[in-house]
Amino acid sequence: MDRRTLLVLSGGHPYEEAPFAAFLAALGAETGGWEVTHLIHPEAEEQVAAGAADAADALLFYDMAGYTFADGTVTTKAPSQGFKAALERRFASGRGAVMMHHAIAGWAEWPQWSAWLGGRFLYQPGTVQGRAVLDSGYRHDVDYTARLVADHPVLEGVPLTFPVNDELYLGEVFEDDVTPLIRANHDFVAENFYSAAHAVAGRMFDNADWPHPPGSNLVAWAKPAGAAQIVYCQFGDGPHTYANTAVRRVIANALDWTAQVRSPA
Repeated sequence: MDRRTLLVLSGGHPYEEAPFAAFLAALGAETGGWEVTHLIHPEAEEQVAAGAADAADALLFYDMAGYTFADGTVTTKAPSQGFKAALERRFASGRGAVMMHHAIAGWAEWPQWSAWLGGRFLYQPGTVQGRAVLDSGYRHDVDYTARLVADHPVLEGVPLTFPVNDELYLGEVFEDDVTPLIRANHDFVAENFYSAAHAVAGRMFDNADWPHPPGSNLVAWAKPAGAAQIVYCQFGDGPHTYANTAVRRVIANALDWTAQVRSPA
């Protein structure tokens, strides 16, 4: 039997490469693991546009594409038409993807990305689903308890609650459009987070003059995309989370589930 193939996209956001590679190697180890191809932007965008995602059994986004940060400012761009067409083609064919952590901030100039994913993290105030919203919030190294809120294949073999140390986001979650999977026992209010726009301007760990409304405590969900299924997991800031056995099980299950080819509508 041929080994299953996993295409991983990263770039646009820093991460620790060796621990992340170990994390990838551990995924699905019980079932023989994955043959991993890891592409980094801008090559990742180019290769997907050229067809790299068409043949992969599973697809994992750990990227934050479409941004340039420089001198206290941020500029954004949309992906190429070829990249857009490739993902539309994949999802229409019935094969989905898993998005992790900072992928929720990707492609700010392409609304379809956040519509597929089921939420959005903003580095600047903007408009989301026709509403004016503030920039999103972040908080590193939060100790919290993750709690399962569904009976779902992505959660098979995962404890009902488990401890996590990770970065959390206070952003936009389209709860009406998604199937909730995991919630965080944490207060998602402005005083517990820092402004992303302040960080871009050089004011790290600052939430002054940032009256962000309370947000969702949902940290993992599933959502249809075309004929396929998407799973987003907020887990994934660094080595401590990569090594979390419950997180590994969630991501491994999500890859298995989204790799299943579903019949186009």
